[in-house]
Amino acid sequence: MNYGDYPTHRPRRLRRGKRLRDAVADVRLHPDNFVYPLFVGQMRRTKPVSSMPGVSQLPVSDAVRLMRDLSKRGLRQFILFGVTPAKFKDDSGAWAASPDAPVNRVLSEVRSKGLDVLTYADLCFCEYTDHGHCGTLDPHDHEGVVDNDVTLEALGRAAVAQAQAGADVVAPSGMMDGQVGAIRSALDAAGFKQTAILAYSVKYASGFYGPFREAGEGGMKFGDRRGYQMDYRRSREWRVELAADLAQGADMVMVKPAATYLDVIHQVRQACDVPVAAYHVSGEYAMLHAAAQRGWVDLKSAALETTIAIKRAGADLILTYFAPRLIDWIDER
Repeated sequence: MNYGDYPTHRPRRLRRGKRLRDAVADVRLHPDNFVYPLFVGQMRRTKPVSSMPGVSQLPVSDAVRLMRDLSKRGLRQFILFGVTPAKFKDDSGAWAASPDAPVNRVLSEVRSKGLDVLTYADLCFCEYTDHGHCGTLDPHDHEGVVDNDVTLEALGRAAVAQAQAGADVVAPSGMMDGQVGAIRSALDAAGFKQTAILAYSVKYASGFYGPFREAGEGGMKFGDRRGYQMDYRRSREWRVELAADLAQGADMVMVKPAATYLDVIHQVRQACDVPVAAYHVSGEYAMLHAAAQRGWVDLKSAALETTIAIKRAGADLILTYFAPRLIDWIDER
């Protein structure tokens, strides 16, 4: 009996040969999908991050040079995180608003050199506080509870400083209630109505942030962040956080982490019309490298498959430490 004409064979026929597979693929990656995270600080020379192969803490000049070089290869979006020396940390993270802070210095240099890049400035105080929490602590609480309203005022000041330095997009990540509205008001009042906000709207208290804390040197000295980051056991809470940020003026929204929250990315994409970003976080990145180093997976194949999955779930933008390699890998595929 001839089974060749059965409809069930059509998908398999379309898998025959690379050219045909490429022709019918409906999910594709492009360099414009990627945002590359950079860690910038006061150090004199590049310092590799041991838990994140290929990632380093960068002096300001090295970060600007890297952005210039990668932009020539087609990677033109960067999100900046500050690495703060202990002497500049305090209980409120005030140095985030200083023009001398490394993130603001990089933004200023990028602007002065006229680089053809899009800059996102992460806005959170965990890298700037001496206790490692994401804002000023409530003096009446001894369990690491952040004083939300006091922190909102500081976020507004820091956002204005980032915009003054040249940030195209401010990206608040601390999960403070009302942070988008406070930042939008501060930016507008300072004359930065065109500065966009990428809100970390759906950010979970995840176990996959460990390597990031080494890279940004923003680990907590006590307590945890479960009081303000989301509980991954709740499947519908994202709706409240998303609605609040959109109502307050978020121009883009983010889901973090990405690879372990594909269901949430898909639902967020269906629920709103603004661009959706997803952060393929440090722990997810480090796991793929660790498995590849042991010969358990092929790094290129695993990274591409994971990134495609994030895009397929609905992400328009993907923050990923693989970005410099992905722009080569997607051309080779």
